[in-house]
Amino acid sequence: MARMSRLFLGLISGTSADGIDAALVEFPHGPATAGLRLVAAHTHPWEEAVRARLVAIGQGGEPQSLDELGRLDVQVGEAFAAAALALLRQAGVPPAQVAAIGSHGQTLRHRPHGPAPFTLQVGDGAVIAERTGIATVCDFRRRDVAAGGQGAPLVPAFHAALLHSPAEDRAVLNLGGIGNYTLLPRAGAIRGFDTGPANALLDAWCLRHTGAAFDAGGAFAASGSVDQALLARLLDEPWFALPPPKSTGREQFHLEWVEARLRGEPAADVQATLLELTAATVADALQAHQPGTARVLVCGGGVRNPVLMARLGARLPQVAVESTAAYGLDPDFVEAMAFAWLARETLAGRPGNLAAVTGARGPRVLGVVHPA
Repeated sequence: MARMSRLFLGLISGTSADGIDAALVEFPHGPATAGLRLVAAHTHPWEEAVRARLVAIGQGGEPQSLDELGRLDVQVGEAFAAAALALLRQAGVPPAQVAAIGSHGQTLRHRPHGPAPFTLQVGDGAVIAERTGIATVCDFRRRDVAAGGQGAPLVPAFHAALLHSPAEDRAVLNLGGIGNYTLLPRAGAIRGFDTGPANALLDAWCLRHTGAAFDAGGAFAASGSVDQALLARLLDEPWFALPPPKSTGREQFHLEWVEARLRGEPAADVQATLLELTAATVADALQAHQPGTARVLVCGGGVRNPVLMARLGARLPQVAVESTAAYGLDPDFVEAMAFAWLARETLAGRPGNLAAVTGARGPRVLGVVHPA
């Protein structure tokens, strides 16, 4: 008799810190990924005071003290554990039936360059394991950085397992706080890298000028016009010209970065221009690194912005730009599902990174395991 499928739970809060995404995934037994099933998914809200500190530190601010950093580590762990338990209650699944949790945590700093490269995510995995009673795998990025890699992106191997096609060159585009690609050629090496800001700048500018946490339907951007001179100044950022492997975060692209390039433009025009910056950098990266792409499959919050999706289509007229939903993957929870997969790979002793993507010296088993 065939052995039963296994349940893993993935947790992530991305660059925008707009909520904790939790995904309960059923995998077939063994190394296969095809045939997985998203059992349930949930976005858990942040306590506003905690979120405000995470955003402030994440975009370049400093913790007030080591005590605050320690408190945040525990508070984020508690919030992630609450998200996991809420999802299990919603699904009617007892914690004992879950093999493991894969927790990305919340990134506060990502510095993969320099004399002492590091990446720092908070969200104590020991707290998650204690509160849920489920084995928890966390700190996925650090081992890749220690091996000379960027520590990001880590989802391309998951994308490849589910969305590669031998019939056409494809790309998977995650439009979270930061944009990132997985390039899936018909044949040849899989590649992946960050493209630059996506929702992080759009959300932050929208919040400052309208009070809304995000630009629903792209209406604020649509009310303005792209300022070509401002767009040129934004695109002049040297980071965009760096070759892959590369990654970035809110500490690089934040409102102070935008404000240093403003010349008194109307707020709505700035929003329109920031949206065009995302579309331009995404399109330019694809044309530079996989010009024969036939199809771009989009996930992340940006897929809900019809103005951004339309601009991507306009800048990539020969490419089909579609949601991953068309291929059976809920675009809101692809990354959370990927961290469920990464936990599964870690417990099986299989590498979770792709050295060709991150630049690490080789494949590595990722993460720290806190047993149940």
